[in-house]
Amino acid sequence: MPTKRWAPGTQCITKCDHTKPKAGELAFHKGDMVTIIEACESKSWYRAKHHESGEEGLLPASSVREREAIQADPKLSLMPWFHGKISGQEAVQELQPAEDGLFLVRESIRHPGDYVLCVSYGREVIHYRVIHQDSQLTIDETVSFYNLIDMIEHYTKDKGAICTKLVKPKPKHGTKSAEEELAKAGWLLNLQQLTLGSQIGEGEFGAVLQGEYMGQKVAVKNIKCDVTAQAFLDETAVMTKIQHKNLVRLLGVILHHGLYIVMEYMSKGNLVNFLRTRGRSVVHTKQLLQFSLHIAEGMDYLESKKLVHRDLAARNILISEENVAKVSDFGLAKADRKGLDVTRLPVKWTAPEALKHKKFSSKSDVWSFGILLWEVFSYGRAPYPKMSLKEVSEAVENGYRMEPPENCPPTIHTLMNSCWEAEPAKRPTFKKLGEKLTKELRNTASEAGPAGSQAQES
Repeated sequence: MPTKRWAPGTQCITKCDHTKPKAGELAFHKGDMVTIIEACESKSWYRAKHHESGEEGLLPASSVREREAIQADPKLSLMPWFHGKISGQEAVQELQPAEDGLFLVRESIRHPGDYVLCVSYGREVIHYRVIHQDSQLTIDETVSFYNLIDMIEHYTKDKGAICTKLVKPKPKHGTKSAEEELAKAGWLLNLQQLTLGSQIGEGEFGAVLQGEYMGQKVAVKNIKCDVTAQAFLDETAVMTKIQHKNLVRLLGVILHHGLYIVMEYMSKGNLVNFLRTRGRSVVHTKQLLQFSLHIAEGMDYLESKKLVHRDLAARNILISEENVAKVSDFGLAKADRKGLDVTRLPVKWTAPEALKHKKFSSKSDVWSFGILLWEVFSYGRAPYPKMSLKEVSEAVENGYRMEPPENCPPTIHTLMNSCWEAEPAKRPTFKKLGEKLTKELRNTASEAGPAGSQAQES
């Protein structure tokens, strides 16, 4: 069977030990992480960079495997050592047999809102009250932490004000350590190899920073809230399953100050800003059609994987250095999501059946794609101009549909309207949308001829 060829930037795990390399080869142990730099002339070799040592060298294709997808699993916990509301007595029983540095965290029953760190040391269990003040956590008021993950990380490295360094977490019954599972599947990255730069965006759940991971430019989403970080495990699990040229790629995660989600860096930012800052004189119809086709192809792939995005909009499309549009932010993407908070839904982009009955499907994503097309061909304007959210949902329910943006090709307006069919089954598939956009792109290119081909924008 021919070995799959990995693209530069693919992260792999080594399958064996190779401790006595020949000149030019890479040394590694089984289970090490490496990043592919390039495929060699000989099909069976790659040039790669080792995550721990930072060294580069050659390795045979047969000695590496690609990382496995992670299954979204309710047992998977970023805080397996968190036992919730248990008494001091129960904590002592949990930390038997006694072992120095064995620990757990519980909610304080006496002081609601605070926590207690329970540590086994010298055959005793010592209880440290964790005080919640100024939206941070502290034990001795000299060191403060964003969250519990941050605190545990600190005391595993430095005993500070407590009796001993934290050595071994006592997992709550029925939980699995997300850290161990991520490491085993090869998605846990090495904090030492990450350099963080300036903030490039503000997500709903925290800052998005530019950074560098092993010499590669990356975007890093930092989620500091424990509960949100836990919820993002699901998003991360979804992202480990998918790989497509028009979807923003997950590189891995780092557990530090909460959770860092490390993704490929898209230098030209989101599509709304891209279009607004450049306008008609720079971005021509051909480019708009190309972006629309890229998005349709990324969404066709998601549809084939039975994944529903739920928040498809131009703000969630990112543009690469080479002007490739990629779908990002699978924050709401779930194969099935119960108990969805309707107040958080982007009303102007959400299909009527999804707003009314919480019926999400690839067909409701197609509705959103129609709105996205309108955004693209209006060069980043907000949809339903001058209408309130209440007016939009009532008007749409009564059959109102937006007029086409200025100079929008009639075929594209027809495509938008097909996405806005009231009956979900009548809306086209993303595959069909892709075919129509490809045809339109061909017609535009042949009409323009060589002289009309688009000037490359910087």
